[in-house]
Amino acid sequence: MSLIFPPLFKQLPYQSDSCHYFELVRHLPWPVFLDSTQNTSQNNRYDIIAADPFLTLYTKGEKTVIKQRSGHETTSDLDPFHLLQVQLKSFPVQRTTSLPFCGGAIGHFGYDLGRRIEKLPNTAIDNEETADMLVGIYDWAIVTDHQKKKSYIASYGLHSQTQQQWSSILALINRQEKKPTAILSVSGPLRSQLGLKQYQTAFNKIKHYIREGDCYQVNLAKRFEVNAKGDPWHAYKLLRQQNAAPFSAFFSTPELTLLSSSPERLLKVYNRQVETKPIKGTRRRDLTDPIRDKALANELQQSIKDRAENLMIVDLLRNDLGKVCKLGSISVPKPFALESFATVHHLVSTITGSLAEKQDAIGLLRACFPGGSITGAPKLRAMEIIEELEPDRRGPYCGSIAYIGFDGNMDSNILIRTLAYNDNKLRFWAGGGIVTDSNVYDEYQEIHDKAAALLALIEQLR
Repeated sequence: MSLIFPPLFKQLPYQSDSCHYFELVRHLPWPVFLDSTQNTSQNNRYDIIAADPFLTLYTKGEKTVIKQRSGHETTSDLDPFHLLQVQLKSFPVQRTTSLPFCGGAIGHFGYDLGRRIEKLPNTAIDNEETADMLVGIYDWAIVTDHQKKKSYIASYGLHSQTQQQWSSILALINRQEKKPTAILSVSGPLRSQLGLKQYQTAFNKIKHYIREGDCYQVNLAKRFEVNAKGDPWHAYKLLRQQNAAPFSAFFSTPELTLLSSSPERLLKVYNRQVETKPIKGTRRRDLTDPIRDKALANELQQSIKDRAENLMIVDLLRNDLGKVCKLGSISVPKPFALESFATVHHLVSTITGSLAEKQDAIGLLRACFPGGSITGAPKLRAMEIIEELEPDRRGPYCGSIAYIGFDGNMDSNILIRTLAYNDNKLRFWAGGGIVTDSNVYDEYQEIHDKAAALLALIEQLR
């Protein structure tokens, strides 16, 4: 039996910057801020804030710990996607609102969660040593619609303590009390194990695999690390100002904090309609010279190499969607569109489909995970080569932060342009797809073009 939409629903004063509301609740357990950075386009017009989930799922390797707010824990070795699916299906609801999220799962799905889907070698060093999946089940959310200039707090009221939570959150909002933000600072050198010489060796190996017919494209990434101490929220506020992106997020747990300024959607589900928007093709921006900046954008749009690289990933994702979508429903309404961000231009294609009758958002996420735009093609072989050639496991990088509502709707990003913070260290990554006619120096420069905003942030935090 389905439940009717929120017994608890209240309009709040509109805030053009949702940081205002997040700072009122960020001291609560597992706070999350899905941040459009005030982008008012149809696809990215909402900000979503939640905290204090009534249940959490923590997956590392073969084990998932399911912990209730009361402290009761169970451990399972079943597929973590299935375990999350079971939790959400135990709370069926009937959707009667246009708000994108009023309760459900929000969390982090790490790149290495793909090991629960495919069998991969184990050669790269796991310097991250963080969970492969960190997901909370939340029963309330503050949602801001920047297009309509309205803010709401909403809930399905599914948990026994929600009424008490609701009252507490409204009290916090009424009191307008914010915890002070401490400074985050970095120290010491910025470290990486993939300098130009090591990158060139890996690049040549990928070219060899392409010539031998093992693959068509491999995404090769570089990991950066620096010592840091303080409040990561301080760093995130700087990041969102300097590198505003429509799929940004701040997600903090006792184990790990993620600061993402991602420009890329992984998957969206709304009323069982599916959308994915892979990015392939990059040029740096020249904001000091508008004519040069436009020329770089035009060069990208006309590049046969970049369009071919993008098309490879479009075909891969059409195949992934085909595992869970209705036959004949998959289309590519917007191939090779130019999208411009703070430091780079990108080619972005839009692929759509309709979920098959017995499929749901979590089944779709599993079928497409990790995103093809950050692996290469074919996906499995590309992931095997990544494991062989990148010195470190990716951990959070190229995974996703996603929400999956009790109502079955979902949106998710790809964790690029993202920093991970714990153990007094900040890490971030940047990479690019290598194809048969790639040039090693151009590809290595592209990594640093993509990382430009994060590199600038590190210098600002010194």
